[in-house]
This record gives sequence, C-alpha cells and structure tokens, in this order.
Amino acid sequence: MNIKALLKTLAVAATLATMSGCSSSPDDEVVVANDTAEQLYERARTNLDNGNFSGAATVLSALDSRFPFGPLSHQVQLDLIYAYYKTGKTDEALATIDRFVRLNPNHSDVDYALYMRGLANMDADKNLFQELVGIDRSDRDPSRSREAFNDFKSLIQKYPDSKYANDALKRMAFIKNRLAKYEIMIARFYMKREAYVAAANRGKFVLENYPDSIHVQEALEIMIESYDQLDLVELKQNALKTLRLNYPDSSYAS
Repeated sequence: MNIKALLKTLAVAATLATMSGCSSSPDDEVVVANDTAEQLYERARTNLDNGNFSGAATVLSALDSRFPFGPLSHQVQLDLIYAYYKTGKTDEALATIDRFVRLNPNHSDVDYALYMRGLANMDADKNLFQELVGIDRSDRDPSRSREAFNDFKSLIQKYPDSKYANDALKRMAFIKNRLAKYEIMIARFYMKREAYVAAANRGKFVLENYPDSIHVQEALEIMIESYDQLDLVELKQNALKTLRLNYPDSSYAS
C-alpha cells in the first residue's frame, strides 16, 4: 500500500472513530420522567457543548414531545434541527424545519431554519467516504442539490438582509457548478453513444441555466462537436462564435 492510499485509509478510520465518539452513551438514552423542561434542556445544552450531538438529539426530541408549547419550545426545536443535522439525520432535520417554519412563519429565526434546510439537503448530497478516498461522484442524482439551491434562494429572496444570506449565495454558486458538471457528464455519456442531439441539448441546458458556472466552456465544446456530427452548420458556427469570444484559448476555437 502506497503512502497516499495509507493516508486515505487512516482518514476513513479516524472518521469512524469520531462518529463513534459522538454517539450517545447509555445515560443519554434514558430521559428521566420527573425532569423539568429546564433540567432536560440543560442536559441537552451540555451534550451540544460537548459535541455529543446524538445524545443532545435524544434529549431534545423527548423535551419537544413532552413540552411542545413551553417557553423553551422554539429554542428546543432550533437546537434539535442542528443536532439532527450534525448526526446526519436529514429526514428528521427537514421534518423539524418544515414544522417550525409552518407553525412560526414570523419568528425571528425563520431565516436560520431555511439556511439549515439548505445545509441539510447539501449534506444529503454528499458521500463522505467516497470523498475521503477521492472518488468523483458528480454523476449521482443531484435532486438534493436542487432542493438545497431552492432553499438558499428562498432564504435570500425572503430575508436579503439575513446574516446567512452571504454564505447562502456562495453555496448557491457551488451548487450551480455541481449541477452543471452533472449535465456535462450526462452529455459526454450521450456523445460516447453517438446520441448527438441529446448531448447538444445537455450542453445548451448548461448555457441557459448555469451561464456563470465553470463548465460553460465544456458545454460549448460539446455543442460544437455535436452540431458538427449532425451537420448543423449554422448552430455550430453560433456556438463556435460564442466560444471564441469567451474562451479564445480553447482548442476548439482555433
């Protein structure tokens, strides 16, 4: 095993160890029936502060069920969203977010809830272990990325002055590149099978929907090659003109 492979194996092992360390202890599984809301919340906060997100989620979930309308209910739900997110429980996080937003549409932290919705969907689009070992999975279904993009877009439209808006914009740019790369990979798949109409349409889709992504040059090159194979001279020349104007160093531009 070479050094690079060894380092990747160690990284996976370290991650497993970290995840194991964050799991709840037996004490966390038992929520004392006689505890007050304040006592339960203190336990949950201690778990959060110590990085025991699984334990925190257990206590917060119990607290949310037992005291759904108490003075701590809003903060409990917000902390529960975060705990679910940190433990990779995407479905639970999204359900809690949607319930919070539906029941508290005018709450001062709705922007945070929308931001966390975007983060949860982005996280669901990742594969930790594949990223650790360097496997490119841009070909995986991007539906979660699209949801995350819409979450961040909704946040910016509704709360343009939110402290989360700037980061949301950056994440939207990242997602655009992810979605554009997915279209490029599908286009190349079609080209290998000589399905040039489908390939050209994928390239055109990138231009129309992700014009500020880093994959526009590839999209244009795919369109040029596809139109050439289809003997669509005018469409090829139009794509070539755009390529030469914006990417004069492309091998297709000469």
